[in-house]
Amino acid sequence: MATATKQSYHDRRVRRRLADDPEYREEYERALRQIHQIDALVNELDELRESEGISKAELARAIGKDPASIRRFFSAQVNPELKTVAAIADALNAEVVIKPLSTRKRPRSKTKSGRATARNDERTPAA
Repeated sequence: MATATKQSYHDRRVRRRLADDPEYREEYERALRQIHQIDALVNELDELRESEGISKAELARAIGKDPASIRRFFSAQVNPELKTVAAIADALNAEVVIKPLSTRKRPRSKTKSGRATARNDERTPAA
């Protein structure tokens, strides 16, 4: 029962911070977007693996990984290494593609000192 109380307290505290702290809310929402993108990528790779009729063990052998690590990759809450994602995509005869969600300008990033800097995609090429 103590766990439910802690969970409930934590949930209330997070909701309060989300409502009261715009910086916390922005970081929270950024983290959620990242988690959703990783989940979508892993799910798409798993669907491709299944459609190709390749078992997790076969995939593990194809990329030189331990079968248990591939099972965890597809079933656990993990933050996969990009190298592993690329290896799995390659083994499934696929590629990882990044595409912009929209053409709107992204906000400027801030350095640790708080100064705004241009993002890489907003910089003009050097002459």
